[in-house]
Amino acid sequence: MLKNFNGRPSLATVLKASTVAGIAAAVLATGVPLEITRSYAEAVKVQAPAVPSFANVVDAVSPAVVSVRVENRVNPVSDNNNDGFSFDFNGRGFDDLPDDHPLKRFFKQFGQDPNDQQGHSRRFGQNGPNGGPNGPGGKGRLRPVAQGSGFFISEDGYIVTNNHVVSDGQAFVAVMNDGTELDAKLIGKDPRTDLAVLKVDGKGKKFTYVNWADDNNVRVGDWVVAVGNPFGLGGTVTAGIVSARGRDIGSGPYDDYLQVDAAVNRGNSGGPTFNLSGEVVGINTAIFSPSGGSVGIAFAIPASTARDVVADLMKDGQVSRGWLGVQIQPVTKDIAESIGLSEPSGALVVAPQAGSPGDKAGMKAGDVVTALNGETIKDARDLSRRIGAMQPGSKVELSVWRAGKAQPLTVELGTLPIDQKDASADDNSQPQQPEAPASEKALADLGLTVGPSDDGKGLAITGIDPDSDAADKGIKEGEKITSVNNQEVASPEDVVKVLNQAKKDGRTRALFQIQSNEGSRFVALPINGQG
Repeated sequence: MLKNFNGRPSLATVLKASTVAGIAAAVLATGVPLEITRSYAEAVKVQAPAVPSFANVVDAVSPAVVSVRVENRVNPVSDNNNDGFSFDFNGRGFDDLPDDHPLKRFFKQFGQDPNDQQGHSRRFGQNGPNGGPNGPGGKGRLRPVAQGSGFFISEDGYIVTNNHVVSDGQAFVAVMNDGTELDAKLIGKDPRTDLAVLKVDGKGKKFTYVNWADDNNVRVGDWVVAVGNPFGLGGTVTAGIVSARGRDIGSGPYDDYLQVDAAVNRGNSGGPTFNLSGEVVGINTAIFSPSGGSVGIAFAIPASTARDVVADLMKDGQVSRGWLGVQIQPVTKDIAESIGLSEPSGALVVAPQAGSPGDKAGMKAGDVVTALNGETIKDARDLSRRIGAMQPGSKVELSVWRAGKAQPLTVELGTLPIDQKDASADDNSQPQQPEAPASEKALADLGLTVGPSDDGKGLAITGIDPDSDAADKGIKEGEKITSVNNQEVASPEDVVKVLNQAKKDGRTRALFQIQSNEGSRFVALPINGQG
């Protein structure tokens, strides 16, 4: 017997009802009396509960969502961002569209004419093969070079969008859902979180705006609605659910994205994702897509991150972040075991920058930051986000794991320099091969062959067994061992001495500090076989 879900006919019932006989079967299955001449839709209407609709939310928030048109004088039109949202006006793939199709009109107005039989690409800023008054270096009219989305965050005209939408623009236009076009001024942008704020002058007009949601109330599985400007089609609404939280997609140290499955495409960048209360839970920023279109995996900057950054940009035009000044990396299970930590958590200090707040406070390579102001640090990314969210000049209490025990440190945070390179746990560069060392000696059980370094500090790695744990951990010839278990080494004998002591202490792994041309990192290697 066919079963119903929440009192409604099952899909199988619906399919069977596509015939007159099926309608009769549906009547029997649902228990709804009706004459055989009535439609199945009428039957469902009689007995089905009200179906939730997004229409009320969309009606309320749509006036606050805008299309952001970015204009420039010289740059040719291009997809200026790798996330696949910035709009490309080349028009490829639209040649067969009907003449009255909105996409064809859009491309014909702003880019390549799809009917140009010679295949000429009429990019903005060009006029013939040799350029022209609008060409590179010219002083012609401003032309659109990209489109994205945005939304009003205040009634006096502040608009939130993505940094990558506006980063290459010289002028900006906000197109409201009723077609009104307003010139916008760039107030500030923050590349680290990919956020930007624009401002339009409404000449006294009060704009419909939206509020931020409380992240604590955003759950995986909640319904969300995305409103934006995909492919230049403004006012487009899609719906889905929150698929995951806390996603790290490798875009920077502050990654903490919401993943949603609402359809998000090129042009949705900077647009909002709403909950069913009409509050902004996230700002659409990136998609995962082998095809370039939506495959149901989109990433949004959470409201908690955006709220603080946007407030700073509206106030000062820039974001001031706390700065510790140390290079950090994650603590793996192997690293935790090698230094006596009970679990792989915290942030491992690779090297403090000379003169930085961390350096002045006495932080050392090999320290593991396990807590900040009494709150546990989950990983290196967690420490970066928390420090970055604090004001310069703040004093923080750190708990660091050093020499097998926890130690307190007080640090007064500095200001993160604008050009400061974000801390990274990865080192994928190919180091230069050093000159032939004076001598070589194998530490066969580790898969390493080492010799004196050119500067007399540490040991140069002159050979790697490709089947060893050292090779699996990414150690390469040409790199250098500077310390083992936070003890400086200058000879193979120094290494063996430290390893033997670690074995006496019951350790099965040792922590090697590896130096390359690109910086320093820590690697834990097994030492069971070392004599």
